[in-house]
Amino acid sequence: MNIVVVGSINTDLITISDKFPKIGETITGNDFTTLPGGKGANQAVGAAKLGTEVLFVGCVGNDSNGELSLNNFKNENVNTDYVKKIDGVPSGIAQITVAEGDNSIIVVSGANNEVTKELVKNNLSAFDNAKIVLLQLEIPLETVEYVTEVCNERGIKVILNPAPAVDLDLELIEKVDYLTPNEIELEMIFNDSMENVLKQYPNKVIMTSGDKGVYYHNGDSIVNVPGFKVDVVDTTGAGDSFNGALAYGLFNNFNLKKAIEIANLVASKTVQKIGAQTAMPYLEDLELER
Repeated sequence: MNIVVVGSINTDLITISDKFPKIGETITGNDFTTLPGGKGANQAVGAAKLGTEVLFVGCVGNDSNGELSLNNFKNENVNTDYVKKIDGVPSGIAQITVAEGDNSIIVVSGANNEVTKELVKNNLSAFDNAKIVLLQLEIPLETVEYVTEVCNERGIKVILNPAPAVDLDLELIEKVDYLTPNEIELEMIFNDSMENVLKQYPNKVIMTSGDKGVYYHNGDSIVNVPGFKVDVVDTTGAGDSFNGALAYGLFNNFNLKKAIEIANLVASKTVQKIGAQTAMPYLEDLELER
């Protein structure tokens, strides 16, 4: 059995600065680095670093950025048999500025737009051994909906990280097993209070809230799983590391609360370093008890 991630692959172009520039302002940055990224790729590497068998379905351009991502997948033991190279389309990139304890990001999707329903339909064998499928929204929504239907037919659990947030059909929300928005995404998707949403979707909607931890409804009441107070260097991979680790925990049959505790710990480790995939911890970096 494995975790299958269907999603985006980007190259992160990271500038580190003391402050964010104002509109029309030019400032001098402190450092620059190029690292593998993309929400789907980040989540896949995060799960793989914890020792889970992970298979990826996605697209890159036939370019150096695509090679960077594929080589990193191989180094981290992510199966790339279902990653397609697309000629004439650049690999996705994310231009990231890290400053003032936060970040701002511009994403150019490139080859991620080629992760179509047809691509998935032609590669259904990717799901033959899947126990959990992890999805995000940096690929076409139609693809996310189709993959969810395939998983429902096959009895495969689905985690949907609704980022970046878009209007979601309530039918899709009903079909996924876990929805993992942050506070802003929850409000954009549901236009309702956290309390009402969590109560309506017990043990399904898992809302992340930074160092305040995670909130969900267990069927009786709202549960807050506390986060960790750490010195934050870069929040870029926080949500993705959380989702990859949540998939790891559920894959290994931890109960939901324990899986969330593990995911919080992994996210807290990730934000203490620059980057996303490169900052995520390996299993041996954690102290876990079942």
